[in-house]
Amino acid sequence: MYTGVEPDEMWASEIRRLAAERDAVILAHNYEIPAIQDIAHHVGDSLALSRVAASAEQSTIIFCGVHFMAETAKILSPEKTVLIPDEAAGCSLADSITAEQLAEWKSEHPDAVVVSYVNTTAAVKALTDICCTSSNAVDVVESIDPDREILFLPDQFLGAHVRRKTGRDNVLVWAGECHVHAAINGDQLTAKSESHPGAELFVHPECGCATSALHLATEGAVPAEQVKILSTGGMVDAARASGAREVLVATEVGMIHQLRKAAPEIDFLPVNEDASCPYMKMITPAALLRALVEGADEVDVDPVTAEAARGSVERMIAIGNPGSGE
Repeated sequence: MYTGVEPDEMWASEIRRLAAERDAVILAHNYEIPAIQDIAHHVGDSLALSRVAASAEQSTIIFCGVHFMAETAKILSPEKTVLIPDEAAGCSLADSITAEQLAEWKSEHPDAVVVSYVNTTAAVKALTDICCTSSNAVDVVESIDPDREILFLPDQFLGAHVRRKTGRDNVLVWAGECHVHAAINGDQLTAKSESHPGAELFVHPECGCATSALHLATEGAVPAEQVKILSTGGMVDAARASGAREVLVATEVGMIHQLRKAAPEIDFLPVNEDASCPYMKMITPAALLRALVEGADEVDVDPVTAEAARGSVERMIAIGNPGSGE
């Protein structure tokens, strides 16, 4: 990890100067540290940022996120230079399925439609029929012939949410997970809800507690209208529209920064304050400075892989509701 640089005003001024000099736009995911979010030109969820990258007039994209996100930006913007401040910033969810594993799974279900969460590598997207985000996964699955079997990957909690919302039993779900989201469990959510009666619940569908949140609503422990299963971009929108005094947030803790900016009058409390992604936090002030000074680390995707992967992303976008976060 690159360290030793404080995110003070001198740093911020130099970042802005270098970005202009390099003709670069800085994109930051909602899970980045506050200093990185605050210096970025755009903050949002992974696909929203990739779409910003594709439409940006700048020739260079600095993607402050994890590696698969920078890959997606390159897939949608093949003519642009895409840099990630630390190429070692990986993702436990994207790593939970390889292209080889997907190819084998497909061979066992040759007539199935493959739906992949955008939190996957370019090689997996290249073997995918249609991608989805956490905000449009249900819409994507419902767009497919109900008689067609679906292979949904890689997140088992998002897959369970899709099965529950669509009522389809022909959706087969890969047993992958984000280790950070999986660790936000039902016991934690129940305990927080009991100690903060009246609080709204914002729950990311990747979380291990998503089913528990709906159970609390079903049992009447929390009023159903106070339980919201949302993407990160959806959380920002919901925060602006909420009249709640307190909101319990079940996702990676970096999200709290954007929520507090969106609705400073609300007390946002993490369900699990230790739910911090070590990969996202590898994008440090020193790493961002290095990227702009040295042009490191450049992300490239093999053109054949990129073309196949682009099709799966574009088919998702054609359905609509591709995710938000600005």
